[in-house]
Amino acid sequence: MTALFNSYIYEPILSVLLFIYNSIAFTDLGIAIILLTIFIRVVLFPLFYKGAKDQAIMQKLQPHIKKIQLDHKDNKEEQAKLLLDLYKKYSFNPFFGIFSVVIQLPIFFALFKMFGQELGNLGIANTMMFGFLDLGTKGFVLPVIAAGLQYIQGKLSLPNIKSQAGDNPMASMGKMMIYIGPILTLLIFSNLPSALSVYWIVSSLFAVVQQIYINKKLPKLED
Repeated sequence: MTALFNSYIYEPILSVLLFIYNSIAFTDLGIAIILLTIFIRVVLFPLFYKGAKDQAIMQKLQPHIKKIQLDHKDNKEEQAKLLLDLYKKYSFNPFFGIFSVVIQLPIFFALFKMFGQELGNLGIANTMMFGFLDLGTKGFVLPVIAAGLQYIQGKLSLPNIKSQAGDNPMASMGKMMIYIGPILTLLIFSNLPSALSVYWIVSSLFAVVQQIYINKKLPKLED
């Protein structure tokens, strides 16, 4: 597994980062990470978009799902059929949102491995961003920004959470994660090299813009 991870994830990402760093980013690590993150988001855009869209649809479908489960609680076969019809009607895959999250983990682990070592050994002599932020060290400002964007993204992805949370355990959990997610982001990134915070900030900005677009394009659900 380690060999596969290095060959197909870590080394390709490192090669792209070094290419950007040396040829486009004027040896500014911050600019290189920003451009690398944009590159990753663009390449994986279909997966990220589908996952974010399905998550938003899932929240809107919760009242319909709960009604089907209550109306057919004694007939699991009919319940499963109606749920499948509902998912099909709105082109919703209940597992794709999880997949889109999982696919980010190897990328983050690759960056963690990259920035967790002496960057000079990788050919990155300048660890500064815009000449004044050292991305090779821990910081607090960037994690705060990352946590703030995490909160905004959570609010956008769960637009109807207040109206559902009272009688919907899944919606209540989603509401809780709106606040827990940013707190965890702050705690985790405050103890990691600032380079990782830059990646998370740019990725979250991309996700916020994407979610705003998705929310505008979401199909109206029938009552």
